[in-house]
Amino acid sequence: MTSFDLPPEQLPGYPGRNPRPADHARYWDAGLAELDSVDPALSLVAHPHPATGAECFDLTFTGVRGARVHAKYLRPRAPGAARPAVLVFHGYGASSGDWFDKLPYVAQGYCVAALDCRGQGGTSQDIGITDGTTLGGHIIRGLDDEPGNLLYRHIFLDCVQLARIVMAQPEVDAGRVGVMGASQGGGLAVACAALEPRVTRLAATYPFLSDYLRVWEMDLANEGAYEQIGTYFRRHDPLHERADLIFRRLGYIDVQHLAERITAEVLFTVGLQDRICPPSSQYATYNKIRSAKRLRTYPDFGHEPLPGLNDAIFAFMAGL
Repeated sequence: MTSFDLPPEQLPGYPGRNPRPADHARYWDAGLAELDSVDPALSLVAHPHPATGAECFDLTFTGVRGARVHAKYLRPRAPGAARPAVLVFHGYGASSGDWFDKLPYVAQGYCVAALDCRGQGGTSQDIGITDGTTLGGHIIRGLDDEPGNLLYRHIFLDCVQLARIVMAQPEVDAGRVGVMGASQGGGLAVACAALEPRVTRLAATYPFLSDYLRVWEMDLANEGAYEQIGTYFRRHDPLHERADLIFRRLGYIDVQHLAERITAEVLFTVGLQDRICPPSSQYATYNKIRSAKRLRTYPDFGHEPLPGLNDAIFAFMAGL
């Protein structure tokens, strides 16, 4: 097996490169306190769908800073209580997708919620106002403003708000809720499980939003999902006079620094040929998880569909 990253035997000991801000814990405690003050003003509107075993709803809630955020919500049509639930987070720039791919979990007796990230491919509002550039992507949104105005802060908190809403539904057992996603969705699943300790299972597949400095040092931040970092430097700090400040500020929204808060059981999947989210950046997160965890590695695969993975995640969530 060839490797463009660290040798595979070094990955389990890799500690990550991106700095963690000294006030990181206070930052996220303050974010959760802000979320506590937000009335979600929940709206559930039935969505017509021919599936005979599922009820489908457009779920809308208010997130931090007043944005109305949309998610798909599905539950078994047969009456029941204390059901398990899964939350699904999508890849960068995409959306919650079709109703169809959530139906296997509903057939299993689960409730399902799938978030539309604000400002991406779905219908959620993006009403954030920030100083500084908004060109090129969401990682850099708010980077020239106060750390509390980073856009991904708000998106992470939207994930928590959705988890709280689902856990409060009368048909859901709040003690049996899992979260999952791939790429950006994997990063958001990590953040959600870290910031909502009642989440009991986490399936994260090649998570985005981890170890930005490592990605930069590997020269992978000038294309693909991390390209916005390279664009930011070229336009706004061409001499790298503020590089230390920038990467330290990105540390607030680096999921590796949230990983130690996770209490859920974890299924974590990495493709060792991933040139979008390099393996070392993913291991930076995995290595900090202290709860029960299991790693699936695909030596010959990158940031792409992985054979057998959907079945493995389904089996993992069946243990809720």
